[in-house]
Order: sequence, then structure tokens, then C-alpha cells
Amino acid sequence: MKRHLKRQEAPLNWPIARKGTTFVVKNNSKGIPVLVILRDLMKIAKDRKEVKKAINKKDLIISGKPVNDEKKSLELFDVLTIIPSKKSYRLILSQKGKYDIEEVSEKDSKIKISKIIGKKSLRGKKIQLNLSDGRNCISDVKCSIGDSVIFDLEKKKISKVLPVKEKSEVLVIGGKHAGEKGRVLKVIEEQKMIEIESPLKNFRALIKQIIVLQ
Repeated sequence: MKRHLKRQEAPLNWPIARKGTTFVVKNNSKGIPVLVILRDLMKIAKDRKEVKKAINKKDLIISGKPVNDEKKSLELFDVLTIIPSKKSYRLILSQKGKYDIEEVSEKDSKIKISKIIGKKSLRGKKIQLNLSDGRNCISDVKCSIGDSVIFDLEKKKISKVLPVKEKSEVLVIGGKHAGEKGRVLKVIEEQKMIEIESPLKNFRALIKQIIVLQ
């Protein structure tokens, strides 16, 4: 398996220069590697050596889990905490559909929004929810595939369900409208789509291409 990919072949939602070093580290999931974030996006590390040093000192945490590899990827709404600076940053999607970073408070660093991408019935009338960031959790909350949840990173459980419904605030995470935010005007169940009202225009998007924000 390749450990690197050509800079020009990096995903289009990576906000990096297409010219420069020939290769960048390959992501180990669908997100963006912590090395690329610290070096290319935030520019607080000069090179891979500095990032690996921070990892060895256990200075980096992603959504409650220590980072043990510079290829470890942040996915949408993951939180990167840099222990020496006592600062936390969330991976977001810009209006142009590219990944970006915003600083968050200590309180907000303890939660993240994830999307429900699967449900499975277990023995004892329990339900296993499969979340978009790879987490699986047992919960009795009322929800549907496509809804979002606020996940408490400290308690490791769902604290709130954000359903796909009229007036919900959503972010488009895929397709030609990626990065745009708006309010749900209508849910079109038979087509698995929603109609969205945004400041500039109304448009439609597949439910699988959006995530509910509130």
C-alpha cells in the first residue's frame, strides 16, 4: 500500500498548494492527515519531524483519542487538541467545499457532530448506530438513518439527535453544492432528497450529501 500520494493527486477538498514537494502523506481514512493539517494548513509545524516529535510526546489528541501516527486523519467536525498550547481546533468545510480549521472553546471541544449512516437491531431490543466517523454505539434514542447526532466525547455517548426535518439547519458535504449551508424547506422522502433554502438560492440535495447542524 502506498504511504504517499502525489501532491497534485491529493483530494480537491484538501486546502494545500498543488505545487511544492512532489509527495504528501497519504490519508488513512476519508479525512485529512494530521501532518498535512499542522504543516500545510495551520503552518505550526515545519516538517514531518516536528509532527512526529509532538506525537511521541503525546501532545496531540483527535476527538478524545491520542494521535499515534502522522497519517492519522481528522474527519469532518473532528477536534484536534494541542496539549502544550491548551487550544483545540475543529475540522470544518468552507463555503468553497474545502477543509478548514476553526478554533473552538474547551466546552465545544468535548462534542462533535456525526451522521447516522446505519442501524442494526441487536438482542434485547437494543439498537447499534453506525456513525459517519467510524464509531458504533448502542443507544435507545429515536432516530433514522441520515439524521445527525451530537456525540459527547468525554462520556462516549449520544447527547442529542438532530433529525432531518423542515427548518433544520444543514451543511452540504458532497456534490456540486458542497460547503453550502441552508435551512430545510421540504423533505422529499420518496427521492431521499431535501429542498434547501440558502441566502443566495434554493436548491436540492440528496440526504446522503448533507449533515444536520441544528
